[in-house]
Amino acid sequence: MSYLAPSEFVTKMVDAGESKVFMSTRDTIIRAYMAGAILALAAWFAVTINVNTGQPLVGALLFPVGFVMLYLLGFDLLTGVFVLSPLALIDKRPGVTFGGVLRNWGLVFVGNFAGAFTVAFMMAFVTTFGFTQDPDKVGAAIGNIGEGRTLGYAAHGAAGMATLFLRGMLCNWMVSTGVVGAMISTSVPGKVIAMWMPILVFFYMVFEHSVVNMFLFPSGLMLHANFSIMDYLIWNEIPTVLGNLVGGLAFTGMTLYTTHVMTKPKRQAGKATSPRVAA
Repeated sequence: MSYLAPSEFVTKMVDAGESKVFMSTRDTIIRAYMAGAILALAAWFAVTINVNTGQPLVGALLFPVGFVMLYLLGFDLLTGVFVLSPLALIDKRPGVTFGGVLRNWGLVFVGNFAGAFTVAFMMAFVTTFGFTQDPDKVGAAIGNIGEGRTLGYAAHGAAGMATLFLRGMLCNWMVSTGVVGAMISTSVPGKVIAMWMPILVFFYMVFEHSVVNMFLFPSGLMLHANFSIMDYLIWNEIPTVLGNLVGGLAFTGMTLYTTHVMTKPKRQAGKATSPRVAA
C-alpha cells in the first residue's frame, strides 16, 4: 500500500497546513463549498440507508464514501483545517501568522456551510415535492435528528452542553485521523482504507461533526422540525465547532507533531543513535 513512516506523513501534514494558509480566497471557498456539499450528500445517503434498512451499521459502513471522495478531489473540511493549518504556525513556517490561520478557518467555515446548506435545500425540496406536502420518511427522520440533538442536549442543561462538547472532541479525533489517513499512503487503495476506518467509527458512534450538522439542522428547520435557529446554534453548532477544534488539534495534530517532529533523535558523529536505558 506504499505506506509512509510517521515522520514522513507528519511533515506532509505541516506542508499541507502551510499551503492552506496561503491559498487564495477563491480557491479556499470553492474547495470548502464542494467539501460541504459532498459530505452533506453522504449524510443524506446514510440516513436514507438507515431508514430503508433499519440497520444503522450499514449506513455507517457506507457514509465514508463521501469523505473519501472529497479528500481524493482535494477539497477541505473545517475539521481538517482545524488540525493542519495551526501546525504550520507551530512549526514557524515563514509568513504563517495566527491571523492567517483564522482567515483560513473562517473561509472554510463559510464555504462548508454554503455547500451543506445547498444540499439541505435540495433534500428538503425533493422529500416534500417542492414543499407541497409533508416530508417523506427520510425527511421526517432528518427533522427528528435535529430535534433530538438540540432540545435533547438542552434538556440536560450544563451536563448536556458538556456531553455535546465531548462528542465534538471525539468526532474530530476520528475525523482528523481520517484526514491524516489520506497522507499515510501514496496509493489510492491505501488512502481509501486509511480514511475509511476512523470515519466509520465517528459516524456509527453518533459523534458531533460541525459540517455534517450544517446539513442536518438547516434541513430540519426547512422541514419545520420543532426547534429554532438559536437552538441549533447554541445547543449544537457552536459547542460542536469548539469540540471539533480541541479534539482534532489535541488528539491528532499536536500528538503526532510533538512525537514525530519536535522530538527527533540526535546522532553523534560516527555513532548510531541508540535508546538510553534508565538504570
